[in-house]
Amino acid sequence: MGHVEIWVLTMCVIFQSGYGFYLPGSYPHKYVVGDPLSVKVNSLTSIDTEMPFSYYSLPFCKPKEGVKDSAENLGELLMGDRIENSPYKFKMYVNESEIFLCQSKKVSADDFKLLKKRIDEMYQVNLILDNLPAIRYTKKEGFMLRWTGYPVGVKVQNVYYLFNHLKFKVLIHKYEETSVARVMGTGDAVEVMPTVTKEGSDMPGHMVVGFEVVPCSVVHDGNLVNKLKMYEKYQSPIKCDPNAVSMPIKEGEPIVFTYEVAFEESDIKWPSRWDAYLKMEGSKVHWFSILNSLMVITFLAGIVLVIFLRTVRRDLTRYEELDKESQVQMNEELSGWKLVVGDVFRAPSNPALLCILIGDGVQILGMAIVTILFAALGFMSPASRGTLITGMLFFYLILGIAAGYVAVRLWRTIGCGDHKGWISVAWKAACFFPGIAFLILTILNFLLWGSHSTGAIPFAVFVILLLLWFCISVPLTLVGGYFGAKAHHIEYPVRTNQIPREIPAQKYPSWLLVLGAGTLPFGTLFIELFFIMSSIWMGRVYYVFGFLFIVLILLVVVCAEVSLVLTYMHLCVEDWKWWWKSFFASGSVAIYIFLYSINYLIFDLKSLSGPVSATLYLGYSLFMVLAVMLATGTIGFLSSFWFVHYLFASVKLD
Repeated sequence: MGHVEIWVLTMCVIFQSGYGFYLPGSYPHKYVVGDPLSVKVNSLTSIDTEMPFSYYSLPFCKPKEGVKDSAENLGELLMGDRIENSPYKFKMYVNESEIFLCQSKKVSADDFKLLKKRIDEMYQVNLILDNLPAIRYTKKEGFMLRWTGYPVGVKVQNVYYLFNHLKFKVLIHKYEETSVARVMGTGDAVEVMPTVTKEGSDMPGHMVVGFEVVPCSVVHDGNLVNKLKMYEKYQSPIKCDPNAVSMPIKEGEPIVFTYEVAFEESDIKWPSRWDAYLKMEGSKVHWFSILNSLMVITFLAGIVLVIFLRTVRRDLTRYEELDKESQVQMNEELSGWKLVVGDVFRAPSNPALLCILIGDGVQILGMAIVTILFAALGFMSPASRGTLITGMLFFYLILGIAAGYVAVRLWRTIGCGDHKGWISVAWKAACFFPGIAFLILTILNFLLWGSHSTGAIPFAVFVILLLLWFCISVPLTLVGGYFGAKAHHIEYPVRTNQIPREIPAQKYPSWLLVLGAGTLPFGTLFIELFFIMSSIWMGRVYYVFGFLFIVLILLVVVCAEVSLVLTYMHLCVEDWKWWWKSFFASGSVAIYIFLYSINYLIFDLKSLSGPVSATLYLGYSLFMVLAVMLATGTIGFLSSFWFVHYLFASVKLD
């Protein structure tokens, strides 16, 4: 079986594992004909500004019972989702047309200005029915394009038109309940027990499997509207033509909102109802390019490993095969890494900072692996909004134990078993990365608060995040630190000389090599990075977590190999200062990711307008890049540390 077949088979196993059962909170909801269906509204979003706003910040119709927030998880609040009830109400399998919703108050100067601004900034209205976002289809050059949500309005020849009539299409699938008879019996006598049926379950039920919307701009007759109440039938037929607009927004005039709904039976089964959202444009390119990238990197990593193992093995074997006399002679003519035996484990500069970075890196890397693994198994599907962020936060807090343990144990190893200062190291490890994250988020939050965006984290959530940090993360990191202080420190296989050896002059600056090393790990993930960026900034749904998990595993392998090769090269030219270089050899991939994100801002997010939006983008990118640097740098350092320890433990040098 070839490489390609193995990859494809692995993918199938990963993806199919998510379909064998219903996920928590995503059970099918059965509706009987005539049952009420309520549409919910989410924040207004735009890829032009990246700042979400509340649906009711614009003069839309409000529900009779008043605006109520739907229960949200922490992840949704952090993502800027604000889900509220809406006045749009349907009855299952009851087609209705010309339904009058409301007539707004006369458009004030402020509302007029705001509506024009939101239309210019390409804001989309996001509706949700039975946990499915409204989808809109448009035809462009013979291709059908899918969009979630619909635009607030449109500008034609300097006149602003509002979409005030919505044509809904709800796709439904007949509920298929398999009746299971319980068979009981002994020997030949078999008694078939009747199935226990619930009252009303014999009525044909339906499930919502699709939710489509067509927005229209329609002018209504003011005389007909004045006498109507909400949900009454508008007297004249409404012609909904998505290609024509006729409802200009005028200051001092009210806006009339209407809608119609049609139900259509569909072959789509309930577990497949999210497929329409997940079929991204260019998906074939996505699969093939990732596959190609995986093959190239695996091949490259293989070559690096083979060359590397052969070089080290040859050095060791050559040394071990010589008799004692030749060894004495060879010791006098020693060259390369054997010369730095007395300095290779000399404590690096700023050892505490290195321990803190490695501890935090282990925490971030562990969180990434566990989260992506759960997402690949289908536990964090796009259907359950906010679970990905909530999951990441939960795993990050729990893995504080690992951060404290690794940071303190490394601190004791560098200090040759000294206990002093372990509490300080564990405390700093608990505060370093979250502290920087809080600083970045607070600055960005002030920008969002100033813009009245729903993307701003509410003050109560800020307090909750601080409590999670200081009441869960910090204590767990200190507990991990305590175990690290109790654990036996790693003993060096060779003694360190008192006087440090002089490092000979190098042909090339070693930092040049270190910075260049980041290109190889970057090559592993840059294609995947494009899709991740598109999902964050372009509002597309990211769903190929199975591939992402494999890319992550490959990234770990490549970071480890790059760092090992560089550490070996430095030791061969008698440069024994490998500690920080091994960290930055693989951590330098973060520089390329940041450069890529600037490139993405200039060439892909051309529409991003205003300094606030650009600052938000760069702030979040910086936060992401810092996390990547800590995680990849940790992989590089730990693999190099293991390698140096193994190398000098394998050869006896007196």
